Amino acid sequence: MNLPQGELRDFLIAKANQYAQSRFIQDDPIQVPHAFASTKDIEISGLIAAMLSWGGRKTIISKSKDLMERMDNSPADFVTNASSVDLNSFDGFVHRTFKDEDIRGLVLALQQLYQDYASIGEFFKQNLTPDATNLGGAFTVFKIFLLNHGLPQRASKHFGDPTKGSACKRLVMYSRWMARPNTEGIDFGIWGIDPALLSIPLDVHSGRVARSLGLLTRKQNDWKALIELDSSIRSISPEDPSKLDYALFGLGVYEGWK
Repeated sequence: MNLPQGELRDFLIAKANQYAQSRFIQDDPIQVPHAFASTKDIEISGLIAAMLSWGGRKTIISKSKDLMERMDNSPADFVTNASSVDLNSFDGFVHRTFKDEDIRGLVLALQQLYQDYASIGEFFKQNLTPDATNLGGAFTVFKIFLLNHGLPQRASKHFGDPTKGSACKRLVMYSRWMARPNTEGIDFGIWGIDPALLSIPLDVHSGRVARSLGLLTRKQNDWKALIELDSSIRSISPEDPSKLDYALFGLGVYEGWK
């Protein structure tokens, strides 16, 4: 489908407006952080839900809520105060290849992060270079920090690294949740990071739609493809590029775009 730039812009913005509605939350893992009010609860529960976002959405939501219950539905308090005995509450948890030892290690790493930084958002802000055009550099530093403070090496695949070519789908999605403005009552806008730095999560659905619309030519869903898609999307919506995630997602998932 080849549309003139102006028509493509209008089409994508109309589709983004169509799907960026509060009802979107009902079927999406973003509903997990929406159960909380405090910034710390939101960003911890959001990180967990994003990291588990692999497979069917119903299962992702169910497994995320399972972990929230194991944390007494107070993720910030649990992360801050959990003892080695408290971490036993995760025994037996498994979601695909993410296991109890992985969530225990993630909690330990987050304990250290909150000793060093006011929030996960502050960690990202402090690890962005002045000339950053996306959050890729912060993703790399975040993964290294987690691995250095408790996250098992076996869980590293759940946290993308642009320097190794990963499209970082889950971290890109998570950063949209946390940093994009709460314009439609979906994303949270709690990090104070310029939305212009955000990208679109690249997966089988968004990649297929992006290629069919001429927004992306690279065949692999890797970091180079994400940068190419960034360029295309920002030419359409430079101040709020990640809003167009709703357009690509809606076309791919709800409309079965081929």
